[in-house]
Amino acid sequence: MKRRLFTQSLLAAPLLNLHAAEGGLHIATFEVDVTPPLESPLCHGNVMPAKQIITPLLARGMVILGSGQPIVLCAMDWVALANASNVIIRETIAKAVGTTSDRVAVHTVHQHDTPGSDLDTERLLADHGIGGRFSNAQLDQRMFQSIADAARGCMTKAESVTQVGFGSGKIEKVASNRRVLGPDGKVAFTRMSASKHPQAATAPEGTIDPLVRMVTFWQGERPLAALSYYATHPMSYYGKGGVNWDFIGGARALMDKAVPGVRFIHFNGAGGNITAGKYNDGSPENRPALAERVYAGMKAAWDAQKKQDLTAADLEWRAKPVALPVRHPDGEQRLLATLADAKKPFAQRAFAARDIVFIRRMTAGGTIPLGCLRIGSAHVLHMPAELFIEYQIAAQQMRPDDFIAMAAYGDNAPSYIGTEIAYTQGGYEVGDHVSRVSPEVEKVLTQAMRELLV
Repeated sequence: MKRRLFTQSLLAAPLLNLHAAEGGLHIATFEVDVTPPLESPLCHGNVMPAKQIITPLLARGMVILGSGQPIVLCAMDWVALANASNVIIRETIAKAVGTTSDRVAVHTVHQHDTPGSDLDTERLLADHGIGGRFSNAQLDQRMFQSIADAARGCMTKAESVTQVGFGSGKIEKVASNRRVLGPDGKVAFTRMSASKHPQAATAPEGTIDPLVRMVTFWQGERPLAALSYYATHPMSYYGKGGVNWDFIGGARALMDKAVPGVRFIHFNGAGGNITAGKYNDGSPENRPALAERVYAGMKAAWDAQKKQDLTAADLEWRAKPVALPVRHPDGEQRLLATLADAKKPFAQRAFAARDIVFIRRMTAGGTIPLGCLRIGSAHVLHMPAELFIEYQIAAQQMRPDDFIAMAAYGDNAPSYIGTEIAYTQGGYEVGDHVSRVSPEVEKVLTQAMRELLV
């Protein structure tokens, strides 16, 4: 494996030199089928394993050449990549294209009828005799290599970019805040992706960002690729073993048909506390309806885009690793006892393993990668995990006159990341077993965003 990756890195070098000699910016895009085989674990083993393939799962990405070492942006139709999995896939891609791993951002779209990967947690579970139910480590690493091979292969077809477009469109009747507060300021109920709570449909949408934002790349009058960003949990219904890309993938497929020849790459925004629960009770007919609504917003963003000239000097990648505060830094022994208890449900033992991995990583001095793609005065932030929507809104308020987009669901090691006040309000998303960071995380990430947006 190491010999192969080293060889790929060497082979990438002539391509980089070629594009550097030509001058200007170039992009290349790739797509990989990342559909798992039947019986594969889905959603970290929290739902029924794969019983049928309803739609394929895709990893789509872009390699940007001409602004220093290559920049790679990739979004996968998987539920999550955490810890070693996020590190290894970025390192594997970086070696394949001849760049450094801090210039590679890999995110998941976060559909739940899909696999998730956390090689550290899978290894710990296997050590306790329950490996293979959380994820398929062999499949994960094959997929990582396939994505890296595709990223390298697409570079031979890189095309020059002369213009960039920015657009936004409003998406109606999809997003709603899942945390519905009562008169006492505490969470009264949680509006899940498919919500049958009697007040789910009548309660206000709450704090959301209704806009889908789009960045497009052009060669003269010819569109090449588009990056889109929208914040919500992207599930209509799930858990029956039907592998699929759900309504976000459906909207993306509709854009493929509407504007043929353009590679549409979609990133989930800060949707940790956002679902379609106000407008979705889990009925199967809601999936295509939600897809149509998201597509309408995407098409509106495409039609509304404003183009401007683009040169290498206009584009810059900034990277910032951050150490995140651990929720329970002294909890390892308690968690180890849970993990070792064969009488506990698998889900509880798996959550304990994930907590242990995060505690060990952070206490050992580990960091989580953040990135920012600057395109002129526009910025796209690349953030970790299941961020609350307030982080996306805060980033936009830091530069209110500029185009600001956000891709969350990068390294999912922390799981849910709430705001400081959210941890006093209660609710599922800030529970001990799903949020591994302390309330101080808001100050850490807000400062990091401010530095990236300078």
